[in-house]
Amino acid sequence: MSDALVQLVAANTAFVGTHFAMSHPLRAPLVGVLKEGGFSAVYSLVSAATLFWIYLAYKAAPAADLTGSGEIGWIVATALTLIALVLWAGSFSGNPAMPTPKAAEQARAEPKGMFRVTRHPMMWGFALWALSHIILWASLRSVITALAIGILSLVGAKLQDRKKAALMGKAWNEWEGRTSYWPRWSQMFSAGPIYWAIGLAAWLAFSWAHMPIGGIPAGVWRWF
Repeated sequence: MSDALVQLVAANTAFVGTHFAMSHPLRAPLVGVLKEGGFSAVYSLVSAATLFWIYLAYKAAPAADLTGSGEIGWIVATALTLIALVLWAGSFSGNPAMPTPKAAEQARAEPKGMFRVTRHPMMWGFALWALSHIILWASLRSVITALAIGILSLVGAKLQDRKKAALMGKAWNEWEGRTSYWPRWSQMFSAGPIYWAIGLAAWLAFSWAHMPIGGIPAGVWRWF
């Protein structure tokens, strides 16, 4: 493995590792010392620094050193990114995992929208985005970074369940009882047209921007 790829593995490991450490075992002691505002500032600074390290290492790594998965791979990846953005679009409204005073009230409410699919639509959105880039099999740098994001998303969702259960007690337990970690894909099309509309618009916009930003046509724009 080249030095650039070793750097990329290290950067992604640091990004994922610091997220897990600061969100879980180190959170309480750091908040005790820094208070909430100070902890948030340090968390943001560490996240930004490790993300910038990923950016630099990614740019230095080979751009296309794998065989690719052909047109079938692009079709599958394009569909996955659409689903990912629909899930992401429905992850903000009524989400008790978000830092809000209404978290307990939201956790006791009947799941709506994408929360009927999974209680972690944002995390699964990121995970599907990661899977789409692994399926493309275009470069080791994409596979390494996507794998890190996938691990951060799905393992992070499990750890979030544990943390929220400890913080919110019965309210979160009730939410877990009415929702699912694993997506119930049959609920996707009945979760609400607004999320599909927002997700579709975001999918078209982001995939269009992939060419000027990343230099590679993505989504349906690949074929136009």
